[in-house]
Amino acid sequence: MPRRLVRDLISGKVVQLAGSAKVLQAAEVMVEQRIGAILIIEEGKLRGIFTERDALCRVMAQCRDPGMTPLSGVMTSNPKAVSPDTRATEALLMMHDGGFRHLPVVQEGTVIGIVSLRDFAGAELQEVEGQLEFAERIAEA
Repeated sequence: MPRRLVRDLISGKVVQLAGSAKVLQAAEVMVEQRIGAILIIEEGKLRGIFTERDALCRVMAQCRDPGMTPLSGVMTSNPKAVSPDTRATEALLMMHDGGFRHLPVVQEGTVIGIVSLRDFAGAELQEVEGQLEFAERIAEA
């Protein structure tokens, strides 16, 4: 399998809201669009990402009112992002190391997409698993 780039994995449109939008609105959009994350974009710049995990850990578990809580207060600010020319395996390793499942794709300061774990093929997953196993063996030596 040829080495794919992140640009090969991007599909669909960028779903975004402003930081002033409420968590309830984000949840409704996420359910409607069947997605696990929304990008927070203001003045054309990526400001944050709000995910299902954020809804659970930062809203529900803390008994915040989703109808009153702005995304800016519970999003992950300044999330890591990759360019569309990043190798897919490199992006997957970044996601593994950072412990996140969604990764914004930015080109020249403009968000052009997002990739999630489910966008990666088996070959890329196998390559990353092999690299991680090799790193563990080196560390144990």
